Amino acid sequence: MAGYIAEAAGGDLFELEPVEPYTDEDLNWSDDNSRVTVEHENPDQREVELVKDTVEDWESYDTVFIGYPIWWGIAAWPVDGFVKANDFTGKTVIPFCTSSSSGLGESGELLAELAGTGDWLEGMRFRSSVSEADVTAWVEELEW
Repeated sequence: MAGYIAEAAGGDLFELEPVEPYTDEDLNWSDDNSRVTVEHENPDQREVELVKDTVEDWESYDTVFIGYPIWWGIAAWPVDGFVKANDFTGKTVIPFCTSSSSGLGESGELLAELAGTGDWLEGMRFRSSVSEADVTAWVEELEW
């Protein structure tokens, strides 16, 4: 999806990469002992260090799309470190997420509160099987 958005918007991609990557086993939310489940149950363990949390030439970007999966109704917590590390003043921020069943919920609003700056739009939730045409149509309909 991020690739489709970058193509449609003529933008660049920046991947949020945890220093300790999540494995498939880590992401098994139905396993009470998986990493995401333990982090979910223990919010003090959700500080996920990123390999890089700032974007080169950040000041040159007016619009930022932030994509993430939904975990327990909120944005995956590795996104929090990126949001905290950057000043969104003067930027239009458009969240988008993937989820097989949950909606966007309050994830965008919670990230906007965490950021404290920027003009955060409502955003969109996509299924992982969304087509490039549907993503492109969404980007083209946005008023940014």
